[in-house]
Amino acid sequence: MDKGKIIFLNGVTSSGKTSLVEAMQNYDEPFFYVVANDLFENTIGDKHLQTDYWKYLSEAIILMYHTAKLFSDHGKNVLIDGILVERPELKPHYDKVQDIFDGYPLDIVEVYCPLDLCRKRNIERGDRREDQSDEQNKIISQHIRYSFSVDTSLNTPEECAEMIITSVFKK
Repeated sequence: MDKGKIIFLNGVTSSGKTSLVEAMQNYDEPFFYVVANDLFENTIGDKHLQTDYWKYLSEAIILMYHTAKLFSDHGKNVLIDGILVERPELKPHYDKVQDIFDGYPLDIVEVYCPLDLCRKRNIERGDRREDQSDEQNKIISQHIRYSFSVDTSLNTPEECAEMIITSVFKK
């Protein structure tokens, strides 16, 4: 059985990753399952997150990657809604991702949005700190070899989804 494709949507909060996931899941073909940082964060009890947030979140993120591999092993395409950050608990995060997905059909897609627009989206959402995207931008992994990049300030989620699917599936 062929492995399913793994598409890692990497970007700061409010860059448009989740909207992009929703647009990609509207397709009948290709079909995608999704794993997400937020979803895996919810597997951790609040007590532990309040005690040592990054320790537990880092463990859950690594488990999320292994879950994505499981989907791929079963021939299923999977989207990862996440962010490659360089925190002491994950360093070197990008290298770890490369090692975990060695031999898998992984495409890392940069989901870009100018920080001033992310800040505005954070305020509108109300569930994020205004400067959360700026903070993440300071610790996002550098020198990532992206397969593709989309700018959600220039294109709708549907347009970005089409660009990614065309790039990954119609090479």
